[in-house]
Amino acid sequence: MMALLNKMKKALSLFTFSCIVSIGTLLFYNLPFFQFVIDKSSESVWLVVSLVIIMLAVNFMMTCLAMFCLRIVGRILLAIFSIINATAVYFILTYNVIIDATTIENVFNTRYSEASGFFSWGMWLFILVFGVLPALFCLLQPVVIGKAKKLGIYCGSSLAVILVVGLLNINQTLFFSEHDTELGGLLQPWSYIANTYRIISFIQDEQAEEIKLPDGKITDNEKAVVVLIIGESARKANFQLYGYQRDTNPLLSKQKGLKVFQANSCATYTTAGTKAILEPKDCGDLYELLPNYAFRTGVDVSWRTSNWGEPPIHIEEYLTDTELAEQYPDVDSNYDGILYAGLRQRIESSSKNKVLIILHTSTSHGPQYANKYPKEFEVYKSDDIVNAYDNTIRYTDFLLDGLINTLRDMKDWKSAMIFISDHGESLGENNMFMHGLPMKLAPKEQYEIPFLVWTSEDFRTYKSGLPEVLEQHYIFHSVLNLLSIQSPAYNEDYDIFQLSTK
Repeated sequence: MMALLNKMKKALSLFTFSCIVSIGTLLFYNLPFFQFVIDKSSESVWLVVSLVIIMLAVNFMMTCLAMFCLRIVGRILLAIFSIINATAVYFILTYNVIIDATTIENVFNTRYSEASGFFSWGMWLFILVFGVLPALFCLLQPVVIGKAKKLGIYCGSSLAVILVVGLLNINQTLFFSEHDTELGGLLQPWSYIANTYRIISFIQDEQAEEIKLPDGKITDNEKAVVVLIIGESARKANFQLYGYQRDTNPLLSKQKGLKVFQANSCATYTTAGTKAILEPKDCGDLYELLPNYAFRTGVDVSWRTSNWGEPPIHIEEYLTDTELAEQYPDVDSNYDGILYAGLRQRIESSSKNKVLIILHTSTSHGPQYANKYPKEFEVYKSDDIVNAYDNTIRYTDFLLDGLINTLRDMKDWKSAMIFISDHGESLGENNMFMHGLPMKLAPKEQYEIPFLVWTSEDFRTYKSGLPEVLEQHYIFHSVLNLLSIQSPAYNEDYDIFQLSTK
């Protein structure tokens, strides 16, 4: 120990110190990450080498920046990360967990009396060796910081290496998309940093104050129900209704009264796309959302979800697929059909004349599309990503067709079904998969979305002269019209229907 301390009296250059920390972070805390990559990737050798290079470059650069910019605070942060890293790896190795958002949420909600059950001498010894000793190195080792010019060279070189190696592995996008949760949960220290930020952001979003819209009022007593389905990752290109050559809409293509609109999403990821569907206008601010506003105005509102990422919903009835499964034990809760369970009874038992049901689905969310539909919908059977995706669209077709038939049979109610997707999806075009690219860079597959509307007879008349391509904000104002809500927030220019003359 004394020999180690004597060696630590000799100052190291920032370059050498950062190299040691970077290599130590890789070897001490990320072997489970690389073991996972080796087990799951068919190109493991090249991919592992690439990830090693990228990880070393990222950790080297971040260590340089922390030491140069933060000095003693940087040392303290590196020491804290060492101890947390060791703790995280201990639990990964001992209990086979991953450090995802759920794990972090459980950490925040765990009492000492519960956590103490995990404590053992083995854990403390592991943290001492792999956490405390590296932390002492970060705190006590003298370092010659050097000049800003050298820092620029170090960071610039690291970024160049990361960029080049990343571009050489652009064809691994699908692998990372398919295993993003596991990879992110095994990568230290980024797993708990990113997921802690996610949990804090989620809590802040739940508590966020919306900008209240002007009060509205319901202008008639006609029984009316609107069922709004927010599709997940459903792209227009694979809908038969939009000209796709496969019969992915065998039922909806025969539905009378179904209106098909051309539409683009406002974003390529769930949170922003869902917000755009529910808000009155395109804005960075958080205005009162459709379900919240309708509920405050006196509409009976129910939100049913198998998804996540929506902006804050403030209503009385918010039901997850797990909660619905408890109410409807005879319905298979593994798929989105659970969201449609008991809808007719739910609507007809309402004590109010205006009902809004919102279903936030996950039917076409990748990359494991084949897990999103029952086996009887596996029409396209070969092991191909497009086949599995097309089967999700056929399952969506079945669910929407059944809903329309249910609403049509409810003779005492005026009814409407609206289906619109939060964003599109890439399925390998130009070697791109999934979604989430910035709108300026996104291919059309990620923002061209289906927008389907059905209404019962004599409910509303469609407006003429609409734009050729609609956007998601048409939902808010069209639903206000359908529910006969008169409001200063209503914008007739973003309504697909003519106003009622009643």
